[in-house]
Amino acid sequence: MPLLETKKLVKNFFKLCALNRLDFQVEKGEIVAIIGPNGSGKTTFFNCITHIYGPSGGQVLFKGQNITGSKTEKISRLGIGRTFQLIQLFLEMTVLQNMLLAVQEHRGNILSRLFQRDERAEQKRALEILEFLNIAHLKDELASNLSYGQQKLLDFGMVLMPSPELILLDEPTSGVEVEMRQKIMDYVHKLNQQGQTFVVIEHNMDVVMNLCERIIVLDYGEKIAEGTPAEIQNNQRVIEAYFGVEE
Repeated sequence: MPLLETKKLVKNFFKLCALNRLDFQVEKGEIVAIIGPNGSGKTTFFNCITHIYGPSGGQVLFKGQNITGSKTEKISRLGIGRTFQLIQLFLEMTVLQNMLLAVQEHRGNILSRLFQRDERAEQKRALEILEFLNIAHLKDELASNLSYGQQKLLDFGMVLMPSPELILLDEPTSGVEVEMRQKIMDYVHKLNQQGQTFVVIEHNMDVVMNLCERIIVLDYGEKIAEGTPAEIQNNQRVIEAYFGVEE
C-alpha cells in the first residue's frame, strides 16, 4: 500500500484547470521529486493534499485512508508535515520557542494543555533536532536575527518536531548559497536513510538529480512524465515543456 496516493485529483479555479486528473503514489522510504515549469501545478498539488485548497475532484489517500476534504489540522496530526515556499516562522521568538510552538500547533490548543507534562521531552527533542541541523548554538537567538539559510533550517526543523511520516518540501533549497544547499540535501538524505519519506518540489535540477530516486513532471496541471533521474533527463516531452519546441 502506498504511503500517499492521489487518484484522478482535480483542482479548478473558475475556468482554469490547475490539476487535471492527477494520479500519484509515494511509497514509504522514498524521496520523490515533483518538477515542472512555473505554473504547472506543483504547489497547488501540495495545497490539495494538505487541504489548503479543497480538491474539485478525485481522492487523496494516506495509508489507505481517504483524507480528501479533511481539515488541514487533522491531516497534520495523521502524519503529514510540509514546508512552504515562504518560510513560516515566528520572527520575534527564539529558535527554541519556534521549535516548541511547532508541536503545540500540531496538537491544537486543547491537546497542548493535556500534554504539558511532556514539555521536558519536547525540549529535549527540539535540542536534538537543532543539534542534527547544526544550529543548536542558536537556540536562544531570535528567529529574525538568523541568516536566510539558517531560517530555512529552522523551518525544516519545525516540520520535524511532530515526527511526521511524510514530509512535503516546497523548494527547500531556493534562495540559498551552494554550501547551504548541499547541507540541506545532506540532512534530507540522512533522514531518508533512517526511513523518512519525502516529496520534494524543486527547481534546482542538480538537487533533483542527485537527491531523488523518482521524478514526476507536471505541465499545465497534467503529469507528462515519471521515471528515474536518467529517464527524465532524456525525455523529449520534458525537454519541450521546459525549453519549448524548436521551429
